[in-house]
Amino acid sequence: MNSRTQTRRIPEVEPRIDYVQCDGLVVMKMVKHCHEESMSNMDVAQGALLGLVVQNRLEITNCFPFPKNDEIMDEEEYQLAMMRRLRWVNVDHFHVGWYQSADVGNFLNVSLLESQYHYQTSIEESVVLIYDTAKSARGFLTLKAYRLTPQAIQMYKEGEFTPEALRTLKIGYENLFIEIPVVIKNSNLTNIMMSELEEMIPEEEGTKYLDLGTATVLENQLRCLMDRVDELNQEAMKFNRYQQLVVRQQQEKNRLLAKRAQENAARAAKDEPPLPDDDINKLMRPLPVPPRLNPMIVAGQINTYSEHISQFCAQSLAKLYITQSLQNAKESKSSH
Repeated sequence: MNSRTQTRRIPEVEPRIDYVQCDGLVVMKMVKHCHEESMSNMDVAQGALLGLVVQNRLEITNCFPFPKNDEIMDEEEYQLAMMRRLRWVNVDHFHVGWYQSADVGNFLNVSLLESQYHYQTSIEESVVLIYDTAKSARGFLTLKAYRLTPQAIQMYKEGEFTPEALRTLKIGYENLFIEIPVVIKNSNLTNIMMSELEEMIPEEEGTKYLDLGTATVLENQLRCLMDRVDELNQEAMKFNRYQQLVVRQQQEKNRLLAKRAQENAARAAKDEPPLPDDDINKLMRPLPVPPRLNPMIVAGQINTYSEHISQFCAQSLAKLYITQSLQNAKESKSSH
């Protein structure tokens, strides 16, 4: 996604953005695009965000989707053409980030980290908006804005993902991204129209938040959690294997050094020059350290899934207790 960004001057001071203000029309366009992609071919929907920075807030006033991979179209030319046409009609055309669809908590991955790094290093005020199609389909609009922390940018700039480098930067999955509050702003006419539409919604359509059908949602979340735990277990096994190889190599090196010390002692007794240890050091080259970026991201995914499951179960238990009380009241009333 590096080709989708516009090169700008990288500021010396990190811009402060306290919150993101998003127009209601932009939210509707993102919702439409993300749900269309999820229902048609289950692809991840992505698009560009346009707007401007006003004091300490980032105003997002327009957006447009990125072309699909199977479309015969150069992405950079398409993006420039779209912004050129928006400028002709006097619409905000400054690129301020991008958006992406997600399913529960599967948005945290290496590609998201890489894409947002390229955005923030070329467009200093850029954010990524994550729209959760699964939770929104259950009646909970989930739209969150994220930016990379300075530690994450420094980590990706250095390209060192070893345990020592991550420990030096004091970075983990908890401080990869920072969440920025999102405020949806509508015009007065839009608010009036939404009030009228709310009155037109049938009564049975407005009570979906009491839906007791939780088995499928919980099953999908637990299945995703199990997959991530298995993946993290595989990464742990790889790192344990590396540690075992390091210990075995160090033991072999110590054995060769001890043998060389005995040979040098014997040569010294014969007034012969000692043999150097350089050949042993060259023979025992350090093993490559497996990168820890992917395990850290998988741990973040597990944490996200666990939080979602905990919140979902708490809400489901509350609904079940309410339903049980209503059912008991109904049965006692019918018995009398």
